[in-house]
Amino acid sequence: MGHLTADDNDKATQDMNRRIKAGLCGLSLASATLMTPAQADDTLVVGGLNYTEHLILTTATSELLEANGYDIQQRDGMGTSVLRRAQENGQVDLYWEYTGNSVILFHKQAQPADADATYAQAKQLDAEEGLTWLAPSDTNNTYALAMRADDAEARDIHSLSDMAAAMNDGAELTLASNAEFYARDDGLRPLQEAYGFRFPRDRVKRMDTGLTYDALRSGNVDVALVFATDGRNGAFDFEVLDDDQSFFPVYQLAPVVRQSVLDAHPDLAPLLNRMSAQLNDAVLIDLNRRVDVDEQSIDEVAHEFLVEQDLLQTP
Repeated sequence: MGHLTADDNDKATQDMNRRIKAGLCGLSLASATLMTPAQADDTLVVGGLNYTEHLILTTATSELLEANGYDIQQRDGMGTSVLRRAQENGQVDLYWEYTGNSVILFHKQAQPADADATYAQAKQLDAEEGLTWLAPSDTNNTYALAMRADDAEARDIHSLSDMAAAMNDGAELTLASNAEFYARDDGLRPLQEAYGFRFPRDRVKRMDTGLTYDALRSGNVDVALVFATDGRNGAFDFEVLDDDQSFFPVYQLAPVVRQSVLDAHPDLAPLLNRMSAQLNDAVLIDLNRRVDVDEQSIDEVAHEFLVEQDLLQTP
């Protein structure tokens, strides 16, 4: 989810660092070959966050735009707030953002009623900043808490309300969380207030995001912060606890582009909207699984996605 600042795993981090260095060195051969004269002095900067899902989307976006004649510089590996400021300052032209981040994190607004309302509010608020939300994908990579499926079954915990009841009845559970969720306005503290329970401080283990999955899988913790579209949830036999009070905001992915860039390149919107239309939760889960479980490279999975969805074909 675009709402993290920690490295997802070593493999993704290595891919990320390699691509950053490559991007700073100059144009790829493909983009140099396909670039039209009108675009020769107009490099578009594609930004991205620093975990698997975003690394895949950022890489796929860069390849898609290069295949359509754009000179691209890819700047991924950023934290949520850093990336947003970079776009506001004109250092990043476009990136994939989550609606919940815009409304709740950036604009400090109350959580809207549903996905459509969240998207509409993000679009309206960011238009005032000169940022345009293109077509939303059918995704919701929201925060979630998970347990090992066998442990959840043994404890009869299948929802966050079940977990709260068990803890209030004396169950001593340990949580793995990244540092951002621990401190966010839509994070651990308000979650506990909403459901009426509390993890004692000494039972919250803060760690990098990718490590929460390993900590839960190995039995070092009982509950872990995960993301709804992470491929490891199913692969590691986790049960994602039902957010039965709808606490977590909607995090729907969509391309966000500076309006001045869209004005200069009107063909950008159709290209990115075609890509957005091919994304849903099942697709994201599969793409994330290929990297985090099957250990394919970010570049390979991003390219496979474009080919499988016929996005490299001229519309």
